[in-house]
Amino acid sequence: MFALPAGSQATLTEVGVIPPTTDPETVPSCPGSPCLAVSRTTGFQVKIGTTHNPQMAPRAGTIVAWSIQLGKPNATQIKYFNANEGGPSTAGIAILRPQAKPNLTYKLIAQSPLVKLEPYFGKTAQFPLETTLQVKKGDVIALTVPSWAPALALGFTNATSWRASRPKAQCTTTSAQTTQTLTGSSVQYYCLYLTARLTYSATLISTP
Repeated sequence: MFALPAGSQATLTEVGVIPPTTDPETVPSCPGSPCLAVSRTTGFQVKIGTTHNPQMAPRAGTIVAWSIQLGKPNATQIKYFNANEGGPSTAGIAILRPQAKPNLTYKLIAQSPLVKLEPYFGKTAQFPLETTLQVKKGDVIALTVPSWAPALALGFTNATSWRASRPKAQCTTTSAQTTQTLTGSSVQYYCLYLTARLTYSATLISTP
């Protein structure tokens, strides 16, 4: 938890957290069937019901921590993902800045260190940042997963969707590494996935 100094005019916001909706409860799919994971990509939520751009910074400030709700895959599922999706489960966050052209292009401004996730399977974990990340209003806080992460909730309507940094021709495959990790690089987030939600958020302290 983070407390603001007494008398501070800054505000604390959890970017990516919205009030409950009539959609299914937001619970990562693993160890259920299907057990689906986010894998080898950088992604962010575009819409949750009537809420647009829930992972966009509403104001300038500093990201001081990020949180992730993780499913609890069983031993067989973990073995499969480790063997087929690039090794043990890891993730971090990335700060993306929308670019005017081409459409759906985002520039990587900064990123956090990666965290090994397996010790936190079945829990909601928060990771304070030793080096905080500056954001401008309109920046997007994305989830970067170089291997895999059981942080995907299923069963929503088509009004819920997220985007990934995969090329247009690779929207239906996870065989290639598509994470955006080169600071200053610009990538088109063409691939849109419906009926699913990424289960992460970030803690923003706004600039007074």
